[in-house]
Amino acid sequence: MFKNVIMYRVGPGWSASVAQMEEGLDAARFVPCGASQEKSIGWVEPRGEAHGPLVEAVGGQLILKLMIETRALPSSVVNRKAEERVAHIEATTGRKPGKKETREIKDDIKLELLPMAFSKESSVSVWLDPQARLLVIDAGSQARADEVVTMLVKSLPGLAVALIDTKVSPTAAMSEWLITQEPPAGFTVDRECELKAADESKAVVRYTRHPLDTEEVKQYVESGKLPTRLALTWDSRVSFVLTEGLQLKKLAFLDVVFEGASTGKDDGFDADTAIATGELRKLLPDLLEALGGEMVKP
Repeated sequence: MFKNVIMYRVGPGWSASVAQMEEGLDAARFVPCGASQEKSIGWVEPRGEAHGPLVEAVGGQLILKLMIETRALPSSVVNRKAEERVAHIEATTGRKPGKKETREIKDDIKLELLPMAFSKESSVSVWLDPQARLLVIDAGSQARADEVVTMLVKSLPGLAVALIDTKVSPTAAMSEWLITQEPPAGFTVDRECELKAADESKAVVRYTRHPLDTEEVKQYVESGKLPTRLALTWDSRVSFVLTEGLQLKKLAFLDVVFEGASTGKDDGFDADTAIATGELRKLLPDLLEALGGEMVKP
C-alpha cells in the first residue's frame, strides 16, 4: 500500500469525525481535466469503488487518496509554433511582436493544443492515525507532499500539520552507524547507500548491492562524505531507504509480515491497510527513537 513515507504531526487542536471529514473532502472531489485545463486535483475513493466513501476507516486508521491529472505539452512544440506565428506576423505586417505579445501568443497556442495533449494521472495515498496524531503521505518528493498537505488543509477546516523533526539529523545518525558499523537496536544496515561530499566538489559515491561494513565506506564517511541515503531493515519485517530529509523510500514489507494473512479478494484492501499501518505504527516510533527522539516544537 505504501512505497514512501513522509511523516507529519497533527496539531493538538484538531479533531473531526469520519462524517465531517467525508463532507469536507466531498467538496473537493476529483473531476477529470476539461479540454483546455492543464491540471486537475481532488479526492477519490481509496478503495477504488465508484461513488464510495472518500475516507476509509480500518481498525481506527483513516485512509484517503488524492488524484492529480495533468496535461503535458512539450515546451519545444509550444516554442516552435510560437516562432512560426511570430515569423508570420513579421512577414505579413513588417512588425515584430514584443515580449508581452509573444507570451500571449504562447498562451493562445497552449489553449489550442491542450485538447489534443495526452493526460497523465497519478495518485497519492494518505494515512491518518488519529490516536497517535500522525499523518503519513506516500509521496516520492517533498513538493508532492506539500501539494497534498495544501489540499488537506483546504478540505478539513482547522487542520494544522508540521513535518516531524528529530533531535539527531538522519545524516549525523547514518554517519555514526556507518563509522561504528553498529546500527540502532532492531535495525540492520542493508546494501545500498549514497554519500555526498560537503565541499564545493559535490562528489557522490553510490553503493548498490554492496556490503557497507567495509573500511572503504568508513574512510569515505570519516573524510567528510555525508550519507544522504541508507538502506535499512527493521525487525526483519520492513525494508526501506532512509534519506537525509527523514523520508522513507522503497518501502517493502517482507514475507514474514504476510504469514497467516488472508488473501481473499473481498478483504484485500482492509488486509493491506491493516498490515501496512500495523507495521508502520511500530516501525516509525522505533526509527524516531533511533534518531534521538522527536524534536518538540514550541
